Amino acid sequence: MNIDEQKNFNKPPQSYWMASTSRTEYPVLDKDIKVDIAIIGGGIVGISSAYMLSKEGLNVAIVEADRIVQGTTGHTTAKITSQHGLIYNKIKTQLSEEFAKQYAEANESAIRMIEKIVIENNIQCDYMPQSAYIYTLRDGYVDRISDEVKTASPLGIKATYLEEIPLPFKVKAAVRFDDQAQFHPRKFLLPLAEKITMNGSQIFEQSRIVDIEENGNYILTTNQGKKITAEKVIIASHYPCYNKPGMYFARIWADRSYIVAIKAKEKYPGGMYITAEEPGRSLRSQISDNGELIFVGGEHHKTGQSEDTNKHYEALIDFANDTFTVEDIPYRWSTQDCMTPDDIPFVGHFTSKTPNMFVATGFGKWGMTNSIASAMILKDLIIDGKSPWQDVYSPSRQITATSVKSIVVENLNVAKELIGGKITPLPDNVDIKSGEGKLIEADGQKVGAYRDEQGTLHIVNSTCTHMGCELTWNSAEKSWDCPCHGSRFTYEGDIIEGPTVKPLNSRKDVNTIEKVVKDKF
Repeated sequence: MNIDEQKNFNKPPQSYWMASTSRTEYPVLDKDIKVDIAIIGGGIVGISSAYMLSKEGLNVAIVEADRIVQGTTGHTTAKITSQHGLIYNKIKTQLSEEFAKQYAEANESAIRMIEKIVIENNIQCDYMPQSAYIYTLRDGYVDRISDEVKTASPLGIKATYLEEIPLPFKVKAAVRFDDQAQFHPRKFLLPLAEKITMNGSQIFEQSRIVDIEENGNYILTTNQGKKITAEKVIIASHYPCYNKPGMYFARIWADRSYIVAIKAKEKYPGGMYITAEEPGRSLRSQISDNGELIFVGGEHHKTGQSEDTNKHYEALIDFANDTFTVEDIPYRWSTQDCMTPDDIPFVGHFTSKTPNMFVATGFGKWGMTNSIASAMILKDLIIDGKSPWQDVYSPSRQITATSVKSIVVENLNVAKELIGGKITPLPDNVDIKSGEGKLIEADGQKVGAYRDEQGTLHIVNSTCTHMGCELTWNSAEKSWDCPCHGSRFTYEGDIIEGPTVKPLNSRKDVNTIEKVVKDKF
């Protein structure tokens, strides 16, 4: 398989985690119910929180807009590690040594919790202990790696400074964390979901929450008009779907990254790897029914702000060929992460004035351990009223000057995209080939147009239904993406990812641009 064949993307992206597990079939919420705790979102945070809380005797309901464990959780690299880039020295320097200690303890405890759950429930999820490495090819990062080792070791992490790693190229420096792990996230979480329902709690799919009211208890309304009354609410929908308090849309942003799964001639040397510098490159292996796969990840950009998304897959393929002898690429996929200004998730009370509403979001590229740590924090806050790690993760924590600068930069970016998207001129040529999508003008209005392989045009209103930003076409995923807050839609206008709760106005089965204009879309 030559490199040109590798880059001929004739199949749509598909996650290995999704391809190797069965589709779930939990019911739609079809009646009004009352529970102790409602959890919005059926990813790793939602399921692990429900598992822990149901074991405490609480009646829990998970409501998922689509299918459980198929969003970011179903498109992760699935590294179970407390190594989250060069973060510990950053937390110590910008916040405090105590916060660095809390963060280390939370994530190391999360690793042990996953291992405990696997053993107690005899879950066959390809759990495998591994060492995790951060390496650099640049002289400018050597001191930063050395500082990370010096900071992490006293925090209880088994961190070692290295000048060589098992990969087949030379590095300037590296840090290795021992006693880390990897797994198959869906094979881990789907059995937990079954345990939740066996304990008397409930899971509902295809039930998007479109409104939340507070009237003593919380009343959650689905897109089918059914209501859930709950004493407490956990918003674990990745990007919070509730904007009224908290202003999360101004404090987090969505970032996409990419993975190709390769089969190589060489045997993988073991371990999990990531670069300290940009462009980011991530490596780990996975045993499949068809032999060993190597996951090559990286290439991030803000959602909706890449002109040609296929080029990111191509860059990873180039790196894979430089490192291994690539024989096949059976899978490729992308994922979406929520980023915070200081790279620490927001976990805890939604605001300081909402004692019974909780949130977990902003996991960056490190959602596996941080999500389990979040579930442990939320369980402690709900049951005991406190958690030993609540301060470092608190959504109401003090924001440093550096973090404020990040917020300002991101919100200026949002403003630029909001305004720029409205005034950007459209190309004169509106001819659209099969498999192509672009913005066009119809009766003086910007719309998004995609022509499928059968030649039919699919037209959508190109204004995001969340906060009015102009959408951009994602050529790799065949989706309309919002460059402001990361909402994503199919070419037919259906929601792929929030925070929006409303689909796009759309026209289907349209044959010509002229018909769109004539019908005054």
